[in-house]
Amino acid sequence: MTATALQGSSGAQSSPIDRSRALGRLKLSDNGFRLLTFGAAVLVLVLLLGVMVSLFLGALPAFREFGIGFLFSDAWSPPKEQFGAATAIYGTLVTSLIAMLIAVPVGLGIAVFLTELCWLPLRRPIGIAIELLAGIPSIIYGIWGVYYFRPVMQSYIQPFLIDTLGNVPVIGFLFQGPPFGYGVLTAGLVLALMILPFITAVSRDVFETVPAVLRGGGSAG
Repeated sequence: MTATALQGSSGAQSSPIDRSRALGRLKLSDNGFRLLTFGAAVLVLVLLLGVMVSLFLGALPAFREFGIGFLFSDAWSPPKEQFGAATAIYGTLVTSLIAMLIAVPVGLGIAVFLTELCWLPLRRPIGIAIELLAGIPSIIYGIWGVYYFRPVMQSYIQPFLIDTLGNVPVIGFLFQGPPFGYGVLTAGLVLALMILPFITAVSRDVFETVPAVLRGGGSAG
């Protein structure tokens, strides 16, 4: 009886020590994980800074040769050594705007359909198909756009837009000219198709993280 009581009392006395040791180990692991995630965040910033510095150093010879006007000039004549980036910058901004205007609402709509309305057995296959589309290299979309989508634009879509919207005030100049198939609209549509799987996949993952209670409350409201 006395030995059992002593063992029980010693166990009761050692239990707070064990708990403090366990808490110390948990605190150490938490601090280590915090430092690890902080280091990862700092690494991302360092890499971003490195990319910016690399781009600046790569563009520095052009700025030294042509000055800041290089960004606002559309002149491009290699024999005369005249080079301007305004056309490339304008095309990038316009095609990106067209792609975002098309892909963002469509991607959000597909994500809402998959998380709220789609028949449950079809959600996973459709989700896998979208993720597979997101894994296709961008060069494949570009080749498809040049060799398959451009002839369709040239033969059907651009003539229709020229006939219907070419004489509309304010925006008519955007659709005038011969239908070559190339242009910011063609590039914007191909770019929209390329980024659509990414927007859909990310939006679906975000929607799925919302608790069902909150989604139900939002639907009821």
